[in-house]
Amino acid sequence: MQIDTALISRLEKLARLQLDDSERTQLTGDLQRILDMVDKLRELDTTGVAPLIYLNDTENVLREDVAGQQLSPMEALQNAPKHDGQFFRVPKVIE
Repeated sequence: MQIDTALISRLEKLARLQLDDSERTQLTGDLQRILDMVDKLRELDTTGVAPLIYLNDTENVLREDVAGQQLSPMEALQNAPKHDGQFFRVPKVIE
C-alpha cells in the first residue's frame, strides 16, 4: 500500500485534523515506516506458532464470596451525621 496525499487528506478528514504541509509530510513518512514494518513481519514464518491470547498464564484467583460480620441498621446509623432512624440523610447533589 502506498501512502499518498489523497490517503492523508482522507485520514485528516476522518480524524478531524487540520495539518499543515510539514505535518502531512511527517505523517506520510511515519505511516510508510509502519507499513514497511508490517510487511517485514509478514515475511516471518509463523506456522506452528500458537496465537498469543494472554500475556501470561496466570488465572484469576478469587476467594469465595462469604457474608461476614454484619451490622444492624441501628449500628450502621449510629455514627451517621444525619439520619432519620432508618436511612442515611445526605445533601442533594443532583438538581
